[in-house]
Amino acid sequence: MIDISQTTAPRSDQLNADDLIGGPRTITVTRVSKMKEPDQPIAIYFEGDGGKPYKPGKSMRRVLLRIWGQDGTAYVGRRMTLYRDDAVQFGGAAVGGIRISHMSGISSAVTMALTVTRASRKPFTVKPLPEKRSRAPEKRQDDPAPAGEQQDAPRQPSSRDRLYAAARAEAAKGSDALRFFRADLDPRADRALDAIADDLERIAAAADVADDDGFPGFAPPAEEAA
Repeated sequence: MIDISQTTAPRSDQLNADDLIGGPRTITVTRVSKMKEPDQPIAIYFEGDGGKPYKPGKSMRRVLLRIWGQDGTAYVGRRMTLYRDDAVQFGGAAVGGIRISHMSGISSAVTMALTVTRASRKPFTVKPLPEKRSRAPEKRQDDPAPAGEQQDAPRQPSSRDRLYAAARAEAAKGSDALRFFRADLDPRADRALDAIADDLERIAAAADVADDDGFPGFAPPAEEAA
């Protein structure tokens, strides 16, 4: 096969919506940096970015804040799927932009209202991204393993991992949802959440603010490109 997608890539210092014409891309975050550009204050570097980080627009920064919290350094190692949305508008014209469809660290879909125009907000849903599993090399039946060598099985999420993911998903719905979730847990499981209590409170607080006015400190923005 001759892959022509690389011949159509736009010249840019960041991931562009046109880079995703060929289809969605799942990335693993390696670093988050603060930039000087007021319209694109955050750069998210990822494995294989080729020096072209993802610089999310305001709407997608709200999604990141709602689901992963306000500490960008905690994003390292997490994964998300990006896709091109042809309906994204700028200046009244559909120019296309980058949207997030899936994110790791959640056990169920998260829906929130995002501003489309000054007078319009629409629901936006992000789905859970399955854990990445490493593929073991194929082994012939007549090729025995060396003595003492044990075949590594893919790591399965522990009960604590599942508890943490469920708690973060509830926190993303707001403080009340988190409080009801913890109230239904047995005391031992509830105590286990104390290790991530600060993170849960940040996620819930961000969700509460987003429900009130969309995003802390911002008036409803005009149409934007991602």
